[in-house]
Amino acid sequence: MAALNPPTESRLSKRISLRWLPEPAFETTDTIVMSVKGWYVDLRVDKESGDIDWAIAGQRVVDRDEPSRVRFTHEIDSRDSFDAVDCGDFRPLSIGVDVEFGSMPRPDLPGSPVTEYEEVWEALKFREGPEGPGMGVSWVVESKCDVQIGEGEEVEIMRTFAARVWGTYLVLRQRQVLARLPGSDAVVVKNGMRVSARREEWDSSAGWVVKYVLGPDGGSLFSAKDIEVKELGQMPGGTVVIRGEVYTVRSYEAIA
Repeated sequence: MAALNPPTESRLSKRISLRWLPEPAFETTDTIVMSVKGWYVDLRVDKESGDIDWAIAGQRVVDRDEPSRVRFTHEIDSRDSFDAVDCGDFRPLSIGVDVEFGSMPRPDLPGSPVTEYEEVWEALKFREGPEGPGMGVSWVVESKCDVQIGEGEEVEIMRTFAARVWGTYLVLRQRQVLARLPGSDAVVVKNGMRVSARREEWDSSAGWVVKYVLGPDGGSLFSAKDIEVKELGQMPGGTVVIRGEVYTVRSYEAIA
């Protein structure tokens, strides 16, 4: 069988189902996760209301001793659960389909009790992008945040993650309050406000087409066409300016 995509360190995944054990599996969202090397952006839209069910972004850390185990940091989190441990164990179910086992807070129950779950994920074929058939670029960028916070102080920032895997594009933005705890140098997210999102897909005749614009700032989020791809082709950690704001290039991959 031919490979779904060329050899790549990027992944585009759709969730097929969620199951809170021991209840039956179900799916009430349109969920897509974009991963490029060690970074990811994840948007889950409720099919009935059209609102954000969950939006998260951050690092995707693979366990060196157990490669099937993956930990996800939450640098953006629409459920304001920045301290929750998000670690899943992935096992192949069939070609291109994995089942993830783990435990996490269950938001639909009072008190959000930590509950065991199973999620089934399907790897998607990359959509053709502006580079043309059989080639494309993938990347993740994060807004640069260089704030000085004194001990016991709080600062409000706007954090943005954007990602593209070939012809699929997603950007998330959240206003957050950062705090430096007394007696510590660590800066933590004290709380996060509503997340805004924009998802686009490439169409060879129409260009970048909007699929979702969500949240209070969704209408002002930048499009994929606002980003000069050639500026991103550098080692991770470099910076790029988008609409006058500085972003850190977290990951980048080009396939020709």
